[in-house]
Amino acid sequence: MIRPGFPFRPALLLMPCLLVGCASPSDAREATAIGAVQGHAERSALVGQAVTVRGVVSAKLDGGWFVQDAGDGDDATSDAIFVQDAASAVGPGDAVLVHGTVAELDVGRATRTALVRTRVERVGEGETPVTPLAKAPTGWESLEGMRVRLDAPVFLADSGDLRRHDRVLASLDERLWQPTERHVPGSDGYRAEVARNTQRALWLEAADATWPQGFAQARSGSRIEGVTGVIDQAKDGHALVLESAPTLDPAPRPQPPTVPGSLRIAALNLENLFNGDGHGGGFPTPRGARTPAELAAQLSKHVAVIEALDADVVALMELENDGYGEDSSIATLVDALDAEGGAWRFVDAKRGPGDNPIRVGLIYRGDRVRTLGEPATLEGGPFGEHSRVPLAQAFAPLKGDAKAFVVVANHFKSKGCSDADGADRDQHDGAGCYDATRVESARRLHDWLAGDPTGHGARTLIVGDLNAYAQEAPVRALREAGWQDAFAVAGIPAPYSYVYDGRLGRLDHALLSPAFARRLRGAAEWHVNADEAESSGYRAGGTGPWRSSDHDPLVLGFDP
Repeated sequence: MIRPGFPFRPALLLMPCLLVGCASPSDAREATAIGAVQGHAERSALVGQAVTVRGVVSAKLDGGWFVQDAGDGDDATSDAIFVQDAASAVGPGDAVLVHGTVAELDVGRATRTALVRTRVERVGEGETPVTPLAKAPTGWESLEGMRVRLDAPVFLADSGDLRRHDRVLASLDERLWQPTERHVPGSDGYRAEVARNTQRALWLEAADATWPQGFAQARSGSRIEGVTGVIDQAKDGHALVLESAPTLDPAPRPQPPTVPGSLRIAALNLENLFNGDGHGGGFPTPRGARTPAELAAQLSKHVAVIEALDADVVALMELENDGYGEDSSIATLVDALDAEGGAWRFVDAKRGPGDNPIRVGLIYRGDRVRTLGEPATLEGGPFGEHSRVPLAQAFAPLKGDAKAFVVVANHFKSKGCSDADGADRDQHDGAGCYDATRVESARRLHDWLAGDPTGHGARTLIVGDLNAYAQEAPVRALREAGWQDAFAVAGIPAPYSYVYDGRLGRLDHALLSPAFARRLRGAAEWHVNADEAESSGYRAGGTGPWRSSDHDPLVLGFDP
């Protein structure tokens, strides 16, 4: 049998007897081809019927094993099936006759076609053929239970389940993307991207195989090679149960980005920088560091990132909302930046902004830029309880007669569904919960900035965590109102700042007024965080700038 796009797969039972003690001709005539049992649909048409199948055991799992035959000549049907049987003393390589009843066993949101109430006869030995996959298949269902070898490029998408469930998420051919990063939620393009992700995504599970050293610490995007095993139905997709340990080609850690332009502005989500009482007590904090040692490690990572970005102004998200005194979290961060002599300052908004436990903030290099006038904030409506209150501040470079510019730090409501009601409920279009609140936040933000709250608004940058991917309504609303995507202006292909469920996208945006867009000279993200495993973070003792947050920072370069 030849599968389109795949090399020829030898037919085991048609070859001169590879089985020791092969079944008699009467046994062979008695057996039903496994493909006929599986059928073309997700559920077998023979459920409840008694059948006999003949093949070779390919893999053992908890509660049973897979048996695979030589194929029925139909590319759309799987040639293997799960046998619910924990008692028989059979293992990989055993040729068997299995008499049982066809059933569909629940596996999460799907089912696994199986034989239950079985009687097993060992009839010899053999080897199941392996199907090489040169690219992602059009669907995994037709390979369920079969041995495959992944010759297509395999990328590590997410290793977060490795310690808990002994599995990692991989992708074939290329990395996975959040559908709404590239397509409007609910559109045909969105649905096609969802289908492509389903086609390319595959869990790799270890049964008797062991993971090579370093897998739990590997960055997303690392290459995985030597992947052979049996395809199985998982609770959240399909899995390949490894029959031997694969090899890992770790993705390199990127150097800090450099951007042209003499004025640099950066943005960074701090992933909950809380400093206790500011005197070494007050731990564990409501969010973030649980001990003074963890806070010290967290600060060390943030300082390393901010210094490497070499920015004049940095917008911050997920900063503890605890004022601006010497014991505040923002003061603690600036003190850490200036520990060896520096000129970092913070914008003092007197209170807040807002009453949310976390807020946005602005810090700047006092030896490079100065503030102009007082900061401005926008409260009310969606800002406060849900979206964090925006903070705008005008600056001017110290050197020359360069014009003023305004940085507006933002952090819109997350996609979490707690207490979501009405239009804020998940519309099942890919945008998640609270999309309506984020759209209203974008509209009000634009209207507020149109009124020039700082008095210097011709050159303005909206920056921060908008909790919306690039093609979702909040970001589209701002672009349609005239704000320009800095990464599009700079000609940066396929930017991303966040990896969720192994899928790349941008929650963190930089949007420019037309006058400021004309001064842009470069834009970059530093993938210092989103691709890193949690084991690189401050709670796990990771060193260096890596995994200072779950979001990547961005940096923009301008001619002032």
